[in-house]
Amino acid sequence: MNRKTWNQDLLREAGRRFRLAGHFTGGEPYGSGHINDTFAVTYDQGGTRVRYIFQRLNSRVFRDPEGLMDNVARVCRHTAAKVERDAPPGDVNRRALTMVEAGDGKPFWVDDAGDYWRAYFFIEHASTHDVITSPAQAREAARAFGRFQSMLADFPADSLRETIPDFHHTRKRVEALRRAVGEDRGGRAKDAGPELEFALSREELAGILLDLHAAGEMPARVTHNDTKLNNVMLDNATGEGVCVIDLDTVMPGLSLYDFGDMVRTAVSPAAEDERDLAKVAVRPEFFEALAGGFLSSAGSVLRPVEREHLVTAGKLLTYENGIRFLTDYLLGDVYFRVKRPGHNLDRCRTQFALLRELERRENELGRMVKDIPAG
Repeated sequence: MNRKTWNQDLLREAGRRFRLAGHFTGGEPYGSGHINDTFAVTYDQGGTRVRYIFQRLNSRVFRDPEGLMDNVARVCRHTAAKVERDAPPGDVNRRALTMVEAGDGKPFWVDDAGDYWRAYFFIEHASTHDVITSPAQAREAARAFGRFQSMLADFPADSLRETIPDFHHTRKRVEALRRAVGEDRGGRAKDAGPELEFALSREELAGILLDLHAAGEMPARVTHNDTKLNNVMLDNATGEGVCVIDLDTVMPGLSLYDFGDMVRTAVSPAAEDERDLAKVAVRPEFFEALAGGFLSSAGSVLRPVEREHLVTAGKLLTYENGIRFLTDYLLGDVYFRVKRPGHNLDRCRTQFALLRELERRENELGRMVKDIPAG
């Protein structure tokens, strides 16, 4: 998926549409996200340099941008209200994602091309990490995501819109893969034989959490649904998990979707698109840190059945994302932004290699969960 064009004049015009003080001095692309176009933009406010985040939403992915922005605005207000009770004065904008309203009071602006824009306060002195390098980082990130879920435990999940219907409905992801194989738009299926065989051999995994939810044993909650560890800001000085970001997929979901995505993005030292599969491994100490951090902040709102399936969640989300990358490869790279030929197939192979490792160490990881004190 290719980025749309941008220039300084476009960023300056976007800034005029939001309630920002000071003078625009420039902006540039920021972050490593696959979907939206993100920019760090600087304003001069009486000699003080202040930064904001501008984002242009990808309307090919998010078909209901106004519904999405209503979700985000409401969740931001709810979490900010919770943070205000505990955060030091003036620190709320660092510990809760804070939107800047457009001039008309809406949480977005629509440009002449029909693209939706939004603005946030920039969270200074904190960073995201594509690859977590220590168990302490993993624990703090997991604690932040658990705290986010806990803060929203009293928010009515059914009042949020599904920004991407069936986002984590893994059975439907498998069905989409089968359709992509049948269509084989670009003649790529011939290059993905082993990956297709592996994906279909693990199909039973797709229904485990869905069946528990259908039986009423696992409740729907307000969940982030995209808990890659580069979606949480860690304080540069203390390492503390400061703020959860990228709320586009906040909607009703299962708590274990959030935990499972953390597992798939943190337990291996390899990058998500690593070509050398020998580098893909499970670091048990990182899994233990994730489980401990998540349960320390969300454990009090979780049911026993959710705790019991933490390891399953890691396997499921790794499997699901492997399927998503493989499907997008077969469809011609229409969803995830790619940087080289076969990039999505490389991502798929990395996910499936990690799933094999999670399967191999499943009993060991399960024992770790049992040894963690209740949150």
